[in-house]
Amino acid sequence: MVDKYLVDGCMRCKYGGTPKCKVLNWVGELKLLRTLVLSTGLSEEIKWGMPVYTYNGKNIVTINALKASANIGFFKGVLIKDEHKLLQQQGNIQSSRIIRFTEIKQIVEVKDKLLAYINEAIQLEISGKKITYKKNPEPIPEELTNAFKQDSAFKKAFYSLTPGRQRGYIIYFSQPKQSLTRIGRIEKLKSRILDGLGMNDK
Repeated sequence: MVDKYLVDGCMRCKYGGTPKCKVLNWVGELKLLRTLVLSTGLSEEIKWGMPVYTYNGKNIVTINALKASANIGFFKGVLIKDEHKLLQQQGNIQSSRIIRFTEIKQIVEVKDKLLAYINEAIQLEISGKKITYKKNPEPIPEELTNAFKQDSAFKKAFYSLTPGRQRGYIIYFSQPKQSLTRIGRIEKLKSRILDGLGMNDK
């Protein structure tokens, strides 16, 4: 399944399986990240259209591609000590963290550090340590609810995003006082949501 991902991409947008698929820009980097992750003994699956690596059925890390980078993501990254300051937060996502790469040599340079981070993530899961989430206080604006009613594919794509990405969009769509402005914002960013991208993804 992951071999197919490296050929066709995640198939979550219209470019899946075509030369324009963003995954195809980063096949070398993704293959190297895959090799590193598998060397730790994690199990490999496809979830949400991308490779996810698990320990006893629990999600530990993922590898994926954005337009501007190949990434390794840590589901409980907020709990990792991050002694080397490699981890980045995406938008308002509370739990996960990613490391972005644009060249194979960047991965090679931090190979041992990456392995240490992956092993730390595994140990965090074994320990049973939990993340304390802040509650999401933002109500969904009426204009977004109406857009969901008109387009079920759009609704499905939105709720396929991580909670943090959803929250980022909800906050942005809710800001304008005028309903027409809210509708305009939703229409303008609809394609990003259908492509599985958050507000700050590139």
